This record gives sequence, structure tokens and C-alpha cells, in this order.
Amino acid sequence: MNDTVDKLVIFLAKRDGIDKLVKTFQYVSKLVHWHAESTHPNMAQRFKQWEVASGLSRKAFRTGRFLTGFNALRRNPGTTPAFKFLAVLANAGEMVYFFFDHFLWLSRIGTLDPKLATKMSYISAFGESFGYIFFVVSDLIMLKQGLEKERKLLKEKKSDGDDEVSESIRKIKVDRVMRLMSVAANVADLFIGLAEIEPNPFCNHVVTLGISGLVSAWAGWYRNWPS
Repeated sequence: MNDTVDKLVIFLAKRDGIDKLVKTFQYVSKLVHWHAESTHPNMAQRFKQWEVASGLSRKAFRTGRFLTGFNALRRNPGTTPAFKFLAVLANAGEMVYFFFDHFLWLSRIGTLDPKLATKMSYISAFGESFGYIFFVVSDLIMLKQGLEKERKLLKEKKSDGDDEVSESIRKIKVDRVMRLMSVAANVADLFIGLAEIEPNPFCNHVVTLGISGLVSAWAGWYRNWPS
């Protein structure tokens, strides 16, 4: 049995693991900067620099990440025509997000024309938001199907008390938690994407962005933490 340190090492060895850690740094520093800006401007500036550096680091870590969506469609697009359709839309949006994020990163660090950053950010955020909508829809359908299957299994368990039935119910509950974490992360990231696509006082408020970023990061921690 791995202890906590073993699990942390395994977690940080994953690209998603280090991304969630740095994402936590990014949005904690964003909130600290906002809180300290008026009273401790020097400290606030340091945290702003940490936020920017964390955001740029995450973009570097995501190099080539758009291939994940492509491979998901190639290997396991879905079990039914409806899920295949949702998978194509969701992964297509995510591929656009990660692909154009490369150009956003390069323009932010000055390798490409910095003027491209605004356009690349919009395209990337649009693809991200588009994809997350369909990921959420797919997860909600799977949650509904899981609940229906669990009800049937509970009726079977009352009649014969089979251990296999109990194990099936346990697996459904584990899957439900993971899918709820996925929905939470995707909805939180959707708020961040909307702040870029259609700026508004609610989505663009620092507290909304900070909390959304941390919800997404910590849901990702839970999903990627070794069992």
C-alpha cells in the first residue's frame, strides 16, 4: 500500500497532476493579489508576478495536449451514436482550446507578435467553453444512467443479497463521485472561459475567477490522486 508521500510523487509525475498544483498556485495568488492590492501593494505585485508565471508555466506544460482529444476520438469515441456525437463535439472543442493555447503562450512570452494574444485567447477560450458544455452534458447523462442502474441493482440485492451486486453498486458510486468532480471542474472552467469570450461583471470578478479556478484545480486533484 502506497503512503501519502508515494501517492504525491505519483501524482506529481503526471502532467495533469503538476498542472493542478500550478493551477492552485495561479488562482491562490490571484486572490491574494486582489485582497492585498490596496493595503500592501508591494506584496500584491509579487503575487501578481506569481500568478502570471504560473499561468505561463501551465501553458508550457500543455504542449501537445491537443493530441489527447484526438486520441480519445480515435480509440474510444463512445458506446452509442449519441455518446459518439457528444464526444466528437466535446473533444473537438478541447482540441481547439489546447492547439491555439500554444500560440497564446508564444505570443505572451514574446516569441510571436504580442498583438496576437487577444485573438488567440478568444479562439482558445471559445473552443474550451464549447467543449466543456458537451463534456458536462455527457457526464450528466451518465450520472442519470448510473442512478437508474443502481436502483435496479438495489432491488436485486434485497431479493438475493449477492456480493457481486454489492460490488457493482460500489463501482457505480465511485464512478458517480468522479463524474461529479468532472462536472464541477468543467462548469468552473466554463465560467473562466465565458469571462474571456463575453466579459461581464460576474464572470470577470476576481473572486468568481479565483474560486472557479480553485474548484477546477481541486476537483482535478481528487480525480487524479492515486487510489
